[in-house]
Amino acid sequence: MIGLVLAAGQGQRLRPYTDSLPKTLIPVDGDDTILDIILRNLAKAELSEIALVAGYAADALIARVPDLSAKYGVSLSIINNDRFDRNNCYSLWLARDAFADGALLVNGDTVHPFDVEETLLTADSGADLTLAVDVTKQLTDEAMKITKDDNGFVARITKQMPVSAAHGEYIGASLIRPAVAGDLAAALEETWRRDESLYYEDGYQTLINHGTHVGIAALPPLEWVEVDDHADLERARDLACRC
Repeated sequence: MIGLVLAAGQGQRLRPYTDSLPKTLIPVDGDDTILDIILRNLAKAELSEIALVAGYAADALIARVPDLSAKYGVSLSIINNDRFDRNNCYSLWLARDAFADGALLVNGDTVHPFDVEETLLTADSGADLTLAVDVTKQLTDEAMKITKDDNGFVARITKQMPVSAAHGEYIGASLIRPAVAGDLAAALEETWRRDESLYYEDGYQTLINHGTHVGIAALPPLEWVEVDDHADLERARDLACRC
């Protein structure tokens, strides 16, 4: 099993920080970046091989690979996405060979404590694809919301549902077992070819629609933030020094 980080997006709402950097390289705790926190967590999970999907400002990310590899004692490899104008469903599909033997997937713009990785790795969800879900946070319209079926598996995952209908928020971390990797790759390809603007969570929904169970790892109460804009960045900086 490897660690897998999606970091190809343009982060336009975070300019000028992202004028020349992918948002995963924005500092949040002194010189430590969002990516530093992600790599620290993955290394703590004893994942020694980590693949990074890079796209926008990829050269800045590639230039830091030697130092980051040495700092966290991991082997970093880059998967190049030269079509980063497409959404992250395409990015995850590009990583299909990397997750074929299993992966702990983390979005490259999320700051959270190690409890997330620990919960995913120890969860008994009954499925080969398990999602880290915040079941305590007050939801917003922008949240990537999920509903559960009668057996506790994910029934729907989308931003496009009423807050009142949701059972929690997917926070951008998943455990992919080898047994589901082939079906997931096919579902992702079906999804991005249908619409290049779709999220990889839409690929998860395609997988569910084809009859695959997707499990839930319900997180304990904890603080986390997806860094999309400047207000998120301020929250991430407050949280990062406590992670």
